[in-house]
Amino acid sequence: MTPAFASPTGALIKRAQGFVLWLIAAAHVVALASLLLVLGSLSPARAETPACDGRNLLEEMKAEKSPLYDQIVTEAAKVPNGKGIFWKIEKDGLAPSYLLGTMHVSDPRVLKMPLGAAEAHSKAKTIIIESDEVIDEKKAMAEMLAKPELMMLTDGSTIDSLLPKDDVALLETGLKARGVPLSAVSRMRPWMLMALVSVPACELARKAQNVAFLDKKIAEQATAEGKPVKGLETLEEQAAALNAIPIDLHLKSLIETVKLGKRVDDVFETLTEVYLSGEIGLAMPMLKAVAPDGTEDEAGYGDFENLVVSKRNHVMADRAAPILDQGGAFMAVGALHLPGEEGLVELFRKKGFKVTAVN
Repeated sequence: MTPAFASPTGALIKRAQGFVLWLIAAAHVVALASLLLVLGSLSPARAETPACDGRNLLEEMKAEKSPLYDQIVTEAAKVPNGKGIFWKIEKDGLAPSYLLGTMHVSDPRVLKMPLGAAEAHSKAKTIIIESDEVIDEKKAMAEMLAKPELMMLTDGSTIDSLLPKDDVALLETGLKARGVPLSAVSRMRPWMLMALVSVPACELARKAQNVAFLDKKIAEQATAEGKPVKGLETLEEQAAALNAIPIDLHLKSLIETVKLGKRVDDVFETLTEVYLSGEIGLAMPMLKAVAPDGTEDEAGYGDFENLVVSKRNHVMADRAAPILDQGGAFMAVGALHLPGEEGLVELFRKKGFKVTAVN
């Protein structure tokens, strides 16, 4: 056992590994699921938005002088393009374009874009986001409901039939704490339920109050200004990518997250502050450092990274390149798609663009 796990923070980090595995690799789908659940009136109604009170676990590890913290920082330094969430994209003869890494939440700190991004957005002639379907939420909901197999278990099974009795009881208690009876959602795919137990109550409440997350806010502003908004994927494609992952891994992550209870707020806050710092390269090394030894978890991590991150990066790069070749675009996609050898920054360079960090 790693010495860092002897401390309270270290123990929490290890317990959180299943949740971190999910959130790092599939944050965009958690955002999609929470949006759909809010539209479907499955999120609890609240008179006011509860306070977000998560702790930054990395800062606590640093204060404790944990060896695990040093390990994460060392690994993060090796991640290509791991510093910066705002990039300039250039090619001879073209007006420059810009790439902003986002976090799909409505946290006011995240909604405040980094220096220079708002100006670049204002000057851009075309806006690119992951899915332009988020602009019209009702239409998006209708299209997803038209293909129930994307969100629902359609083979006759239910969540409670797929889990051991003890895990069913845990899930039922966790959902009840969010004001949702298990019977109301028992036929939903596990990734849909993850939105109810992995997203802090304050974030779900903001969505219920129709506070736009950053990507949607960017798209809505562009639409109001009469600028074209181009989507790189459909919501159906995003859901299908997640559904391609074995359901056993979904169920494991779901139960691990329920076991965390209110402590998911700490993990969520940690990832939010990693994003705000611009040190997005810390995300993946943190996952690998806190995951327990064993091929099972390594295989699960590989499935997530390949199907939900790497493959989608190539799709987005291929679809964005012709738009970037026209110059003057502003592209906003999840920040976790930017770093790494198969991240968007590197993929755009391979397509002949000069990509440099703005901040």
